[in-house]
Amino acid sequence: MAAAPSGLSAPVPGGASPGAVAVWEWQDEFGKWRPYQGSVCSYIEQSFQASQQKGKRLGPGPANNSIPLGHADAMLAPYVIDISSLMQFRQDTGTMRAVRRHLFPQDSAAGQGVIWEWQNDEGGWSPYEMNVCVFLEQAYSSGHQHVDLGPLGYNYDINLISQVQTNKTTLYRRSIQRRLDTPYPVTAATGPLHTSTACSCQQCLLNSGTGPITTRYRHSINLPSSSGVPQVSSRTTAVSSSGLGFVPYNKPALSGSRSTSRLNTLGAWALPQPASMGGPSTGGPSTGQPISNGVSVPNLPVAMPKSSKVNQALAAASTEPELVVSKYLEELQDAPPDEDCIICMEKLASPSGYSDAYECKTIRPETVGRLAKCQHTFHLLCVLAMYTNGNKDGSLQCPSCKAIYGEKTGTQPKGKMEVSTFPRSLPGHEDCGTIKIVYHISRGIQGPEHPNPGMPYTARGFPRYCYLPDNEKGKKVLELLKVAWKRRLIFTVGTSSTTGESNTVVWNEIHHKTEMDSNLSGHGYPDPNYLDNVLAELAAQGVTEDCLRP
Repeated sequence: MAAAPSGLSAPVPGGASPGAVAVWEWQDEFGKWRPYQGSVCSYIEQSFQASQQKGKRLGPGPANNSIPLGHADAMLAPYVIDISSLMQFRQDTGTMRAVRRHLFPQDSAAGQGVIWEWQNDEGGWSPYEMNVCVFLEQAYSSGHQHVDLGPLGYNYDINLISQVQTNKTTLYRRSIQRRLDTPYPVTAATGPLHTSTACSCQQCLLNSGTGPITTRYRHSINLPSSSGVPQVSSRTTAVSSSGLGFVPYNKPALSGSRSTSRLNTLGAWALPQPASMGGPSTGGPSTGQPISNGVSVPNLPVAMPKSSKVNQALAAASTEPELVVSKYLEELQDAPPDEDCIICMEKLASPSGYSDAYECKTIRPETVGRLAKCQHTFHLLCVLAMYTNGNKDGSLQCPSCKAIYGEKTGTQPKGKMEVSTFPRSLPGHEDCGTIKIVYHISRGIQGPEHPNPGMPYTARGFPRYCYLPDNEKGKKVLELLKVAWKRRLIFTVGTSSTTGESNTVVWNEIHHKTEMDSNLSGHGYPDPNYLDNVLAELAAQGVTEDCLRP
């Protein structure tokens, strides 16, 4: 590992420390970590500590380890963190992202509330991950004029006097800035502190680079050994098993300590929110770090003809949501099990927590049903509320194990997908040619399935060019991407987590390679794990090889 600039400290060795601040971060699909805002981290840490203390008192057994972020910031109402699996779950789309908890010294940038940010192509500001902020602040406080981010895995030189970031390969320059925000929460340190240069702890080592999906999403959270919190072994495991534990849906504003924002206020928000909306702006699905060539990879959209099966399903399901619920859940005739409904967090033996917000002539508040395949049990009215607040496409996704019932569709705007091939090879795939995908999307008016029906949406940076190797696995990915396109799953309308712009077309959790010759930004080749990773992302949306069979 490269040495830190003279005068900057190296990482503190593992072991007990007298005190620290806790920073919670979420991971984008390129393996880069994004810090939650300080005030949100304070709520997460408080809830996390309470959960740990409760676990110690009650001993082994099931516990509610979920943290609804809407309690900390109403703009984050769609998001829940599941402590058991270290995953963030977005309830309106089913998207899951890894989270982690890192400890930093109290006198570091995190403890002082100092955030370092870089200017993106649209003129907005995106924060560096917290260990970079700590590194830059330490250099700034020590009077250094220049620092090299190479020891932290970034190909940039930073001029702290002129506040400019320079790509060492392309010499492209960006402005940076230092600002004050809410300090991160103080906590008792039980592991190594992260101070400046690239850390050698197992968590940082496993999450350096893109890596195979089985290591990219592993975490060694800084917890006491007695905490009993399991590690998540892979993203594939997280989306296909019931290991997520409790991931309750945010219920409407009800009386009592469990109430949150109303379901119908949940929008397609990208996490975290831009600074103007109460949180730092960050990189999103297509980027999230300073880009090596100075060009942000665009946020994509897509759409289908009016006569498509997708729109027919939308129309039919929108009028009869009760039929969708009854199609996939069987009403229990016996007494319900002695456990909570993880949607409303009320006992299954009690009426649904949504009974004062949703009225249904055919479903009683106390009726309980079981999903046919996975056998998870919920109030039928809670499932109806969840479905009504979602895409209403005729499909259901189990909030416990994420099993998909029916054909999941998305909310892509109209567009065109073009495919061609050419003989030039991609780095790492020299034995074959290249498949080129071009997505065309134009601006338009949001439909009833979008966050703000009737309002315009923008479509930045089209046409978008994406690349696959023209080999057997690349061709399989292409056919599955065609299915995802037809189901309107590749793009959506929401808020760009790169620029903070709302009502715009953005990527929808299916990673595309938009560069051919370099992978410095994470968007190009070589990347030996990309095809396996994107197959797992497609499977999480219900798009598998089964979809290709006649």
